[in-house]
Amino acid sequence: MTPAPVLVDAHHHLWDLDRRPQPWLNDPDLASINRTFTLGDLRSCATHPIAGRRLHSTVVVQCIPDVPETEDLLALAEQEPLIEAVVGWADLTSPAIGEVLDRLLAGPGGAHLRSLRHLVQGESNPRWLQRPDVERGLAAVRDHGLSYDVLVHSHQLGQAIRLAERFPDLPQVLDHAGKPPIARRELTDWQHQMHRLAGHPQVFCKVSGLITEADHATWTIDDLRPVWDTLLTAFGPDRLMFGSDWPVANLAGGWNRWAATVDELLTGCAESEIHALLAGTATAFYRLPARTLDTAPAEPSSPGPGEVEPAPER
Repeated sequence: MTPAPVLVDAHHHLWDLDRRPQPWLNDPDLASINRTFTLGDLRSCATHPIAGRRLHSTVVVQCIPDVPETEDLLALAEQEPLIEAVVGWADLTSPAIGEVLDRLLAGPGGAHLRSLRHLVQGESNPRWLQRPDVERGLAAVRDHGLSYDVLVHSHQLGQAIRLAERFPDLPQVLDHAGKPPIARRELTDWQHQMHRLAGHPQVFCKVSGLITEADHATWTIDDLRPVWDTLLTAFGPDRLMFGSDWPVANLAGGWNRWAATVDELLTGCAESEIHALLAGTATAFYRLPARTLDTAPAEPSSPGPGEVEPAPER
């Protein structure tokens, strides 16, 4: 049957500061998002359609290196049909990584765990992903049938390339397109590295986080278009997936402005390319439920335990 024309947000976050502090939000530059954000907030903010598609399902991604946060997200996914997959965290360097993954997969909502992520962008070791203990942990991720979300800055893309070379059988997705230096308008090296990374067929890429790599106050679609064109050329739509990076996206315009921008960037793309970017790639990579034209969108639910009523997007 024909795939349903739905929209999948392959990358967003949630946090409840009363339940679990987020120390990274103490940065003064992040003051506007230093509050609790719930799934109800996302529903109220994510209203702009892209190519006529409205938000149908999401992938929620960890923020802090904390197994209990991952357990919270899995439990929420068990209750909320909008969340179809979770990208969690576990200590890749721990000799007990296999046991931790077993426990997460067997626990509440464990069936929603699809990938792991570590904030490599914060690691000073230029070969952190190649440490023997990290590679042992990555092998455990692969052996548990999970994927890996790669979070690096543009100057760390060499690590991502070496990871792809050493783990050809581990599905990988590059978060936020490797954080291209859009604000500095210095894309040449990033473009070269992206083409190298895209030469590995097990590596996918999220079209997310671009507006926060541009000038938060003055960016325009023309600032983003060279990045968009590079990604389409390097990876092709079948290995690209839309992500909002909400609520971090609020620092530079929010969910709806980013959605409107993607809607414009998609002008001229074939319907098959649009479907891949907005739903098909994420569905395949994260093994989300198959959807056909008779698939109904997930119904909004009342705020669950620990949630607040929706607040306006900032």
